[in-house]
Amino acid sequence: MIKKAILEYIPQRPPFVMVDKLISCDEQQTRTELNILPDNLFVENSRFTEMGILENIAQTCAARLGYLNSDQPVKIGMIGSVNNFEVYSLPEVGKKINTVINVDNEVFNVVIITANVLCDEQPVASCNMKVILTDVVSSWNE
Repeated sequence: MIKKAILEYIPQRPPFVMVDKLISCDEQQTRTELNILPDNLFVENSRFTEMGILENIAQTCAARLGYLNSDQPVKIGMIGSVNNFEVYSLPEVGKKINTVINVDNEVFNVVIITANVLCDEQPVASCNMKVILTDVVSSWNE
């Protein structure tokens, strides 16, 4: 799959969308990209913040779940935990980040992933995250 529109797969809506495109997705790995714009909610001092990076990772997980379950309405997920979060740099406005999540484990509605965020092929951040998919359907689907 190449660069699908993201809004059909995630429950978030502007201005809280932290993923522009779904680059690839399968059961084990998902890749997204985000262009850092000056009006992004998580830009401070012309840099994308740590909270923005975490939300970008979570929305990459949401895109995965939405894409793999595209025959169903988009459901809301929650971050259950974040471990080993390391930030190596904060991307500047005008840069593009690429986020890759790999599924470590998935049981029922809980997904445990390892995430790596890159900018210009250089590491930006990494973490392990647990995401829990609820049964609540996003209100824009109703």
